[in-house]
Amino acid sequence: MRTYELLSIIKPNIDSEEYDKLVAKTEEAIAALGGKVISVDKMGRKKLSYDIKDFRDGYFAVHNFEMEPEQVAKFNRQLRLNENILRIMLLENSEVKA
Repeated sequence: MRTYELLSIIKPNIDSEEYDKLVAKTEEAIAALGGKVISVDKMGRKKLSYDIKDFRDGYFAVHNFEMEPEQVAKFNRQLRLNENILRIMLLENSEVKA
């Protein structure tokens, strides 16, 4: 398994309860694909440096998780199909080997 970090920017026009549900749904999607959530950081609502789909701000959430590399493409596709997510950035955490 490899370690990944996911930054999600979620539409600001949903209420905080929906925001919490969407973060929990992301955690469930990770688990459904055989992954393991390491940590979740709900950063709250922040102003964007430029407009994304006519929104000036959004809810931010960071997930650190482990998943098999073969499952990452499926997970990425699920996230992109969600209409409440404005933007995602999915990175692989690599360890420096000496």
